[in-house]
Amino acid sequence: MSGELGTTNLLLGIMAAVSVLEALLLVGIGVAGVIVYRRVMDLINGLETRQIAPAMARVNAILEDVKGVTTKVKEETERVDHAIRTTMDRVDDTADRVRSNVRAKTSRVVGFIRGLRVAIESMLHAGPHHQPHESQT
Repeated sequence: MSGELGTTNLLLGIMAAVSVLEALLLVGIGVAGVIVYRRVMDLINGLETRQIAPAMARVNAILEDVKGVTTKVKEETERVDHAIRTTMDRVDDTADRVRSNVRAKTSRVVGFIRGLRVAIESMLHAGPHHQPHESQT
């Protein structure tokens, strides 16, 4: 039985050594993963500092300019709209005044022409009619 125990002990020793090697390999992979993670994070932070932050600053400046232009356009649009409304109100008032003045002036002329027409018609209808003579007795 001692031969069998020697083989078993040898296999157990090999398995223990392999387990230690596996544990060392896992620790090494973990350390390598942490190192790679730190390097990647440093690279990302460097890219953010060198590339993304200035780009974001430019984008924010552009957005501020666009906001200012939009505000100015809105103000000018409101001002032009107000001017157009005021002008349209003035045009409407002027048209009403012209209309009432034309009516006032033409109503006298129309009244005079109607009166003249009635006078002419009454003269034309009254002229050719004969008065009945009194009968002779």
